[in-house]
Amino acid sequence: MRKIGFFMITTLFIIGVAGCSSGSEEIQGSEDKPVEIVTTTAQIGDITKNIGGELVEVNSLMGPGVDPHLYKAVQGDIQNMTSADIIFYNGLHLEGQMGEIFEEMKKEKPTIPVAERIPEDTLLADPDSPDVSDPHVWFDINLWKYAAEAVRDGLIELDPSNEETYVKNTEAYLEELDKLNEYAMDRFEEIPEESRVLVTAHDAFNYFGEAYGFEVLGLQGLSTESDYGVNDIQRIIDVLVERNIKGVFVESSVSERSINAVVEGAKEEGHDVSIGGELYSDAMGEEGTEEGTYIGMFRHNVETIVESLK
Repeated sequence: MRKIGFFMITTLFIIGVAGCSSGSEEIQGSEDKPVEIVTTTAQIGDITKNIGGELVEVNSLMGPGVDPHLYKAVQGDIQNMTSADIIFYNGLHLEGQMGEIFEEMKKEKPTIPVAERIPEDTLLADPDSPDVSDPHVWFDINLWKYAAEAVRDGLIELDPSNEETYVKNTEAYLEELDKLNEYAMDRFEEIPEESRVLVTAHDAFNYFGEAYGFEVLGLQGLSTESDYGVNDIQRIIDVLVERNIKGVFVESSVSERSINAVVEGAKEEGHDVSIGGELYSDAMGEEGTEEGTYIGMFRHNVETIVESLK
């Protein structure tokens, strides 16, 4: 009953605010009136900043350390989305608590799930639910390029007078992503193949593993809502001991408790394992830092993994 009541209030709020604005106004990005964009994750926000440049103003709802699987929109988020010209979100059920809100927003303005632009046959399935796709697509750079194209096309449709700028900026950004991919592949050559095992708190890195030849082990499933137990911890410990893996990783948006349990359990079996560093998984770093950009975040993860496992 509590969930239904909240959604009814939220829906009424959306309708009330949307009713105060005209849906027929022509949108044009300029220095005087930038296109107002709301994104859910900062990863998507970074795409829109690179493609939109000075023509857009971007508000990302989920900042550093925020878990999108568990995130629930507050009234201020609803107001920001209602005031925006366009909304970009990941989709594939990443923002699991916000589905109903997106459906309401789609009635009023472009509300685009960028990850759902990716060809279905390239998506990975949830091992526990084969009919559900893994939403962590930003860890395969070649797939993330589809998300950039979805942002480009959404902005062009909304603001066709600036199509040339959006196309040019997208081409430049995709070139940067190609360079990032080459950098990652070169660095990972430093890690022996038998040591390419990535142990984290939850299964956010399966696309990463597929792209770069890593075996990925997570205590929890694709969503941090998943539970883990003693058997899951022991499963990870057994692999660490058998493969002589010395490093495991914590995530910036997930509690360290589960990984610490693995480290302590391995020590009890006479196998020393250390925390190899903190990886950015579902969230990026602080705005204004290198890790606060998609490229900087990805480079940080590459360097952290290489230095720990090589």
